[in-house]
Amino acid sequence: MRALIQRVSSAAVKVDGKEVARIGRGLVVLLGVGPGDGEPQVQYLVEKIANLRIFEDPQGKMNLSLLDVRGAALVVSQFTLYADTAKGRRPSFIDAAAPELAEPLVLRFAELLAALGISTQTGSFGAHMLVEIHNDGPVTIWLEK
Repeated sequence: MRALIQRVSSAAVKVDGKEVARIGRGLVVLLGVGPGDGEPQVQYLVEKIANLRIFEDPQGKMNLSLLDVRGAALVVSQFTLYADTAKGRRPSFIDAAAPELAEPLVLRFAELLAALGISTQTGSFGAHMLVEIHNDGPVTIWLEK
């Protein structure tokens, strides 16, 4: 499972011109699922992301977590995180999990974040989405389990 997280001042997702999700201060989590992923990977990344100290304290140091700042999370399924560009010019996505495996894990990920008290929104799995991200910092971090 792979996650590209971005600290944001705000973010939103639109599908077919309609806004389906919006958050203020928090994290956008672009989440990719691999074929061997399951509950252990979901739990690991939820715990890591919720507690990762990447928000500034009053002294300007990155000492606060998403939980500490009571930030929100926008979770967007992103199979392209598994792109293989080793050969040719068109990426291969054979290392991404099939939708029937990926969708429940993405939903479980969002569910576990919400269970921690984090206001959590999601994009629309499998839809063509326009994702608006106001990266704060910028802070962008790659995580993999």
